[in-house]
Amino acid sequence: MARRERVMRMSVELPLWRALAGYRVLTMLYAIGFFATAYSGFARPWLAVAYYAVLFVWTLATLPKVTNAANCTKRFLAADLTVALTGILLTPFADAHERVMDGGPTLPSIWTAGSVLAFAIKGGWRWAAVASTLVAVANLVERGTPARDTVHNVVLVWVASIAIGYVVEVARASERTLARALEIEAATRERERLARDIHDSVLQVLAMVQRRGAVIGGEAAELGRLAGEQEVALRTLVSGGLVPVSRVSEDAAEGAVVRMVEEPEGADPDGPVDLRALLAPYAGSLVNLAEPGAPVLLAPGAARELAAAVGAALDNVREHVGEQARAWILVEDEPDEVIVTVRDEGPGIPDGRLAEAEGEGRLGVALSIRGRLRDLGGTAELISVPGQGTEVELKAPKKTAGTRGTGARGKAADHD
Repeated sequence: MARRERVMRMSVELPLWRALAGYRVLTMLYAIGFFATAYSGFARPWLAVAYYAVLFVWTLATLPKVTNAANCTKRFLAADLTVALTGILLTPFADAHERVMDGGPTLPSIWTAGSVLAFAIKGGWRWAAVASTLVAVANLVERGTPARDTVHNVVLVWVASIAIGYVVEVARASERTLARALEIEAATRERERLARDIHDSVLQVLAMVQRRGAVIGGEAAELGRLAGEQEVALRTLVSGGLVPVSRVSEDAAEGAVVRMVEEPEGADPDGPVDLRALLAPYAGSLVNLAEPGAPVLLAPGAARELAAAVGAALDNVREHVGEQARAWILVEDEPDEVIVTVRDEGPGIPDGRLAEAEGEGRLGVALSIRGRLRDLGGTAELISVPGQGTEVELKAPKKTAGTRGTGARGKAADHD
């Protein structure tokens, strides 16, 4: 049984939440330890003891809330910030007035920063700005005057929390983009695996039915022809299709996403067109298409004209060789030009036949093939040996001055 790949997501936020949980516990112990060393200097130590008891229980009880973004709800953040602000505003009532005016620490001390950081990790820099602003206002109210050290601490917390919130937003968007890229890569590998399996089984069976049907003849020949057409269609499908599919990456508020956007049918984009997409409909049980594995890009008008010339050449094969005649299309992508060769298995064209047909007014080759390539700045050469079939070599430069603007299936009235 084939092994299927699974995309594993690694959260860049998980280490941040773990660090925040540890920070809250350590800073809570620091605040209580500092109070214990300065107990005698407090004016109302019982008030501080009551607050630290609440802080101790709250910090330990809410550790599960700071393990991930899902548990850290808005209600918890509001309650957590309320605990920090209450401690700041209670400081003038619990501590000595002189120490407060000298810039002594508040009751929650640096534990307050943990509450602000929770806002930053959860909601980004905007949430951090709101939380740090409320803490700044509470510190100014607690001190009574905007002293230098108070302003310094307020600005430090404000800038640090906003910076961390911004970094979290960027990391979160990068994680989502990476996860989508990994999913697309896994899907591509799965499609390649399926293509290999189909190639080793279904496509080979269809090809065998086509060959056997042609040998047996009769109704089996028709069955073989249908099997050949399905083989070509299935081979195009499993190879990923020739119609271009664009991926649009967005960094939205909810995160970076990658959308699959199908090109509208019949659209005429300004960018280059893959010639293979225009030649694919010609392939079938009687027409074999050999092409490069990479896109063959041409200007939209040039690609349509070249495909139309190929269609005219195949029309000539069906008209002069027979409806059941086999033909081969070879596409070559050179640095400066694209070469498409159409070859058949017919009896060939007798010497002088093309000139005679042109003199009679039958301009299928002159207009539908040579005329189109001439307008593109390219050439069309016919090589025919009696009894060995005909080969039409179409050369179109990748940079063309203009086109006549005919459709991809345009045909001349007469063919020869």
